[in-house]
Amino acid sequence: MSIEGKRVLITGGGTGVGADLARGFAAAGAEVVIAGRRLAPLEDVAARVGASAVTADVTDEESVVAMFAAAGPCDIVIANAGAAESAPLGRTTLAQWNAMMAVNLTGVFLTFRAGLGQMKGWGRLIAVASTAGLKGYAYVAPYAAAKHGVVGLTRSLALEVARKPVTVNALCPGFLDTEMTARSVANIMDKTGMDAAAARASLEATNPQKRLIQPAEVTAAALWLCANGSEGINGQAIAIAGGET
Repeated sequence: MSIEGKRVLITGGGTGVGADLARGFAAAGAEVVIAGRRLAPLEDVAARVGASAVTADVTDEESVVAMFAAAGPCDIVIANAGAAESAPLGRTTLAQWNAMMAVNLTGVFLTFRAGLGQMKGWGRLIAVASTAGLKGYAYVAPYAAAKHGVVGLTRSLALEVARKPVTVNALCPGFLDTEMTARSVANIMDKTGMDAAAARASLEATNPQKRLIQPAEVTAAALWLCANGSEGINGQAIAIAGGET
C-alpha cells in the first residue's frame, strides 16, 4: 500500500507537529488537507507544502462536520489539534478544566467520529496524544486527564473497527521542540526565575536521552502507521519519548 494519492486530514495543521505532518505526508505523495482555527498560519503551511486549508474549530460539532464536507472523503485522519495550560489543581478553574477537555479530548472524539463515518474502506485514524496520556505531570492535571482520555478512546475504538481495514492508534510524544514547548519554557522562566537555557534543560531532563523530541519523529511514526505492514498495529499508544515511559 502506498500513501501516494491518499487524502489525509490533519487538524491543528498550521503550526508545530501539524505543520510537519503536512510536510511529511505531502512529500510522500498524499493529498493533504490541514485544518485549524486561524487561517493565516494554515495558508502559510499550505503554500509551502502544497496542501489545502480549511478553517475549523474541533470543539464544535457543526464545525467538524463542515470541515469534512470541505475536505472531501479522507483515507487518513490525524487528530492533532491541542492546547496546554499549567497551574496547580487548586488554582484551576472549571472554565480552564473544560477548555482543556474540549480541545484535547472532545476534539479528538468529534474528529474521529466524523472521520470514521465517512471512511468507506481502508482507513487510518491517528491521535497525537502525549506522554501525559501515559503518566502524570505536576501542574497540568486537566491536560494529562484529557490525554489519558484520548488513549482510552483510541483503545476502545480500535476494538470496534478491528474487523475492518481501519486502524486507530495514538502517538504519545514527550516534550516537543515546538511553539507549545517554547511557551512552557517562558512559563517556567516566569514562575521560577530560571533563564531560558535552564528552563529548556528542565524539560529536556524528562527524556532519558536528554533532549526534546523533534516534530519529524512524530511524522515518521505517523507515516509508518499508514504504510504497508502496519495492519496489525491497532489500539496502541506509542510513546516517542526516548524511554521516558
